[in-house]
Amino acid sequence: MDSGKRNILNQLFRKWPAGSVAVSSWLKSQGAYQQLMYEYEKSGWVQRIGRGAYVRAGDGVDWSGGVYAIQQQLALPVHVADKTALQLQGYAHFLPLGQGGTLSMFGLPGARLPAWFQRYDWGVEIRYTRARLYADKVDMGLTARKSGTLTIQISAPERAMMEFLYFVPHKESFEEADLLMEGLTTLRPDLVQKLLEQCCSVKVKRLFMFLAEKSRHPWMEKLDQNRINFGKGKRVIAKEGRLDKRYNITVPESVYEQPDAAGQ
Repeated sequence: MDSGKRNILNQLFRKWPAGSVAVSSWLKSQGAYQQLMYEYEKSGWVQRIGRGAYVRAGDGVDWSGGVYAIQQQLALPVHVADKTALQLQGYAHFLPLGQGGTLSMFGLPGARLPAWFQRYDWGVEIRYTRARLYADKVDMGLTARKSGTLTIQISAPERAMMEFLYFVPHKESFEEADLLMEGLTTLRPDLVQKLLEQCCSVKVKRLFMFLAEKSRHPWMEKLDQNRINFGKGKRVIAKEGRLDKRYNITVPESVYEQPDAAGQ
């Protein structure tokens, strides 16, 4: 390898964070065009993990390195969400995370995950949801999370819980939602208020409030429900469940066996 190509490689490695994926568009911006990357690969300096995606040879890269590239290099409006975000922040510690677990991500309707990310074996099942859960300020409730040497965007607990409720009852159970909410004792009421006002899902808002009230969290007292649009009509969450008259949702009968159940 001549000195010019080696210099480009050295400069590239100085800017290429350890543990991350590098995509073609970013590599080109650093002067490493396709033919040059082919030579680096042939020489054993880099490894291609999919079309237009590379890792340093011998570098241990997990899913966070792929997410980093999606967010920082491709600038896609995608973030780590709901249950995964809660786990990463110390909530839902009773749920498996890592090898064999599920990586949950949310993105805006037009944001497609790159093929290399979807096809590569990260050791986790990927659940990617494209939805506009919030009307405006779509990045509200996101927070930076350090993963090794990388920083990625994930949902703060307040937003992550609402994202989890988006899947109840078809993909997630009411019982697990109830258990997760019980552990969220320190949510920030100002952020909860803003997210509920911006949330586009009537079901999510009603269920969030029902579960929070049932758990008797102190931060509930600081919310102004008059500023939240809960919509009209009933929402069936649990078939053959009991109607909670306060939030007009049907929930499992088992909830009302507990003395602190909302609406009782």
